[in-house]
Amino acid sequence: MSDINGIISGVLRDFAAVQRSMQSRWGYKRAAGAVRRLERQLPELLDAGALPRIHGIGPASTRIILEVLEHGFSPTVERAIVESGQKEEIARRRRLRKGFLSRAEVVRLLSIDVPDIVDVPDYRGDCQMHSVWSDGVETIAQLADGAIARGWSRIAITDHAKGLPIAGGMSIDAMRRQQAEIDALNQQFQGRFRVFKGIEANILTDGSLDLKDADLAGVEMVLAAPHSKLRVIDDQTARMMAAVRTPGVHVLAHPRGRMSDSRPGIMADWDRVFDEAAARGVAIEIDGDPARQDLDYELADRARDAGCIFALDSDAHDAAAFIYTDTAIAHARLAGIPSSRVINCWDLSKFCDWLDDRRK
Repeated sequence: MSDINGIISGVLRDFAAVQRSMQSRWGYKRAAGAVRRLERQLPELLDAGALPRIHGIGPASTRIILEVLEHGFSPTVERAIVESGQKEEIARRRRLRKGFLSRAEVVRLLSIDVPDIVDVPDYRGDCQMHSVWSDGVETIAQLADGAIARGWSRIAITDHAKGLPIAGGMSIDAMRRQQAEIDALNQQFQGRFRVFKGIEANILTDGSLDLKDADLAGVEMVLAAPHSKLRVIDDQTARMMAAVRTPGVHVLAHPRGRMSDSRPGIMADWDRVFDEAAARGVAIEIDGDPARQDLDYELADRARDAGCIFALDSDAHDAAAFIYTDTAIAHARLAGIPSSRVINCWDLSKFCDWLDDRRK
């Protein structure tokens, strides 16, 4: 699979990393982001060897893009990397981009008609998002309106729990007040749409959660996610197994905690983790945030082989980011996952039965 926009976005990020001027650094980063967000692959936009004007991409970045399209790499960028003395650091960054998809590649994958694997029309609602109650920027009502506009019938609000203060983690009192707000919203919807009361609990270093049983009263859906020890090379299989075995956990969210260009995320015997999750009915998440894309399609394929069910989520912090569910679906399609194995595609009765079963 050749994702040329992904390759070019990476080249521009490499060039940004070796710039001495902060202005140049941000310029090339901005261009890299613009390329990553394009709906079409760059070769499709070429006209007589030239590119149209694209917002965020200036003449200097365009020259780099045209070099990659012509040679498969940029001589300018490669020379700059050697001269900068940062060759090893750039090589490390490149390794951290493995398994990421550009928006254009996502669009291509969603356009392919392949029977018996998950597709956008199968999708009924996102199960990970954040509101103003933690580190999101929109109210729950605004998120619900955005979901309804996409044709969804439900969402789960999963703001951060108290153990992650850096992300505005909610106190127990705040959790109770948020639940009351959701109850009031659901009364207004009168069954036309439903907001589920969720939480994103933090997986501590020993595999326990930052919330105890009593804290979870009234919570309908529990996501467990790692937010620490994401840059170390220690084996953390025991930590992840403990999280999956915790009663009441519904979803193992962005399991590796990886971040493009930044960190590799958790090292673990993922096949053992997937086997345990499959046995317990815990869903494995594919987080569609462009910087996360976690799990990626290669690990998701192994989770599918293990018999796992999946949550395909946006990790949105506003309704505009619901488009990230497309990225999660694209990874699931590459992994050959059928809609029957995706909790976001289940009808309401099956979804609610699964939520109830995991809380027992």
